[in-house]
Amino acid sequence: MRFTKMHGAGNDYVYVNLFEESLPAAPEKLAPLVSDRHFGIGGDGMILIMPSEVADARMRMFNSDGSEAEMCGNGLRCVAKFVYDHGIAKKEKLRLETGAGLLAVELETDGVTAQRVTVNMGQPILDAAKIPTTFGGTPVVDEKLEIDGQMFEATCVSMGNPHCVIFVDKADDDLVLGIGPKIEHAPPFPARVNVEFIEVISPTEVRQRTWERGSGETLACGTGASAVCVAGVLAGKLHRRIVNHLLGGDLELYWSEEDNNVYMTGPAEEVFSGVWTIPQGVPLYSELA
Repeated sequence: MRFTKMHGAGNDYVYVNLFEESLPAAPEKLAPLVSDRHFGIGGDGMILIMPSEVADARMRMFNSDGSEAEMCGNGLRCVAKFVYDHGIAKKEKLRLETGAGLLAVELETDGVTAQRVTVNMGQPILDAAKIPTTFGGTPVVDEKLEIDGQMFEATCVSMGNPHCVIFVDKADDDLVLGIGPKIEHAPPFPARVNVEFIEVISPTEVRQRTWERGSGETLACGTGASAVCVAGVLAGKLHRRIVNHLLGGDLELYWSEEDNNVYMTGPAEEVFSGVWTIPQGVPLYSELA
């Protein structure tokens, strides 16, 4: 199986071009194998770049534990770069199909490769039942959440996948690695949840660490950064246009008052390509539903 390793602000995935490749019938079983950083290729998960009947390409994303997620903002930027750089659609404006719907993408290019990508992440989902969370109220802002005897204020947003944003003085390992997985599986989140711990530097600047549902801590999370922009406005802490410093790099976010969409701009990098031998016992077939 040919693959390409790419990352967006350090959020790295193994990409498979299904315009050319076939894949095992159970991608959820393959994803943990390729994602293993010791025995596989290594990454936060696996992303499939597929033909689409309604867009320039379709993205399916699997976390490193094999669970399928609706969307990944950093991954989508990389898909857009791959589609442009590899000639699948040599256009600076693309439409990409995801589990969260059709999304518009604009690329800054040198005519040969895409340098930066802006994604219209769509309108945030603020209805508690649709996020989903069992917290009452819409929007869900500063809801009390007790974990291990500690009380947190949670603001919840879906950007096609669920996020719990918590503003803290210091996003240290005790919070991210200790509390993060417990919030992911906490009762108020029936579909589990991505958790963002946010240090506010100013109304236009934050620092983010993410415990990502199904993957653990990642160096960046694009949907999470988008959710943070929205949550910060709702909680009265941030302006609508911010710079978000993540462990893997910076993202620019803007929650538009005009169309209610969140726009995310950031890098997408191709690291290397190769051929990976699929283990014995994993049946192959040529089409993926």
